[in-house]
Amino acid sequence: MKIHSGSPGCGPWVLLNLWFLSLLAVSVRGEATRVTLLRTPDGGIQPQVAVDHKGVLHLVYFKGEPKAGDIFYVHQPPDAEKFSEPIRVNRQAGSAIATGTIRGAHLALGRNGRLHVAWNGSKSSDTHTGMPMLYTRSNEAGTAFEPERDLMTCTAVLDGGGSVAADDQGNVYVLWHGARPGNTNGEAGRALFVARSADDGKTFAPETRALSTPTGACACCGVRAFADGAGNVFALYRAATEMVNRDEILLVSRNRGADFEIANRHPWKLQACPMSSASLAESKNGVLAAWETAGQVYFARISPDTLKVSPPISPPGSASRKHPAIVGNDRGEMLLVWAEGTGWQRGGALAWQLFDANGQATNEKGRVDGVPPWSFASALPRADGGFVIFY
Repeated sequence: MKIHSGSPGCGPWVLLNLWFLSLLAVSVRGEATRVTLLRTPDGGIQPQVAVDHKGVLHLVYFKGEPKAGDIFYVHQPPDAEKFSEPIRVNRQAGSAIATGTIRGAHLALGRNGRLHVAWNGSKSSDTHTGMPMLYTRSNEAGTAFEPERDLMTCTAVLDGGGSVAADDQGNVYVLWHGARPGNTNGEAGRALFVARSADDGKTFAPETRALSTPTGACACCGVRAFADGAGNVFALYRAATEMVNRDEILLVSRNRGADFEIANRHPWKLQACPMSSASLAESKNGVLAAWETAGQVYFARISPDTLKVSPPISPPGSASRKHPAIVGNDRGEMLLVWAEGTGWQRGGALAWQLFDANGQATNEKGRVDGVPPWSFASALPRADGGFVIFY
C-alpha cells in the first residue's frame, strides 16, 4: 500500500482529517478505540488504498465472479461526505481475477497524482503462454482509465500476482514472477521480472530479471512492489529453490530499479505453495515491510539512511495468520493488520495489533469476523494518530 508519493514528513498525516467520520465506523469493544473499521464500498473485496498530497483518499476494489470480475475505483476528498461514483478500471469486462487472494489489483500514486493499477488478467494471452500481466493508468484529469496493456513480452506462465510502484519523478515499475519460454526447471527456474517506465507509464521497456542470483519463485505466491520518496525501489516475493526453500525475499534498488540486491530473507522450509502475500508502506521512520512465514505474520523497518533491515517483529499469539498489511503514523507507531482462518473459497476474521515506536506490542489490538472469501484488509493512518482499516 502506498500512503503518498513524496517525503514522509508531510502529506496524509497532516491532511487526512475528518473524511472517515462520514463513513460507518465499527467499534469492536463498544468503547473509544484508536482503530476504526470500515467496510469496502459497494460490497467490494480486496481493497487497496492510498492518500495523495491533497488528502484525497483513493481506493480500488474487486467485484464480480472471482475468476473473471472487474476492478472499480472511487475517491473521496477530505471535505467530502461520501465516496465518488465508482469507475470501472478495466476496459475489458471480466478481465480481472480474485481467485487465490493474491492476483488482484495493486494501486500506486505517481507524479501529479496519476493513478497506476496492475493486476493478473483472467483470460489467456494471445501472445504468450498463460495469463497476461495487465497495467493501466488514469488520464490526466483522473476521470477515466486508459485501456489496459499486457506488459509481458519475453516471459510466460504468470501465476502469482504482480505489483506496481511509482514515484513523483515519473518512474513506474511493474513487477511479477514468471519464466522465460523453454523453462524446464519448474518453480526453481522462475524469476522476478521488472518492467520500467520513465514517462509516467506511457511506455515501458521490456521486462528484465530483477536479480541475477537464481532464487526461483513460489509460483502462486504474490509480489509486492514499492517506491519511496527518495527514489529507492523495494520488492517482496517468495523464493522456491530445491522445492522446499520458500524464503521471503526483500529486494532493494538504490538506483531507481536499474539494479536490485537482496536486503533480507526470512527462511521457511515448505514443500508446498502457501499462496501468501506481503505489504510495503512508507512511514515516518522509513519503509515498513510485512510478510507471512509458517502461519505467522511479521514486519520489519528499513532504515531510510542505510536501507538496513531491522530484525523481524511478530504479534503475540498464534493462529493461521495470512495477508498482512503494515502502516505507520506520524508518532512512529505501527499497525499490523492480517487475516485469520481464511483459505481456498473460505473467508475468516480480521485481526490487528498496534506497536509503539520501539516495536513493542501495545494493548491496542482486536479481532472481528467478516473477511469475505478471497479478500484481505488495507489500512491508513489518521491525523489524530489513530488508524482506519478497510476490509
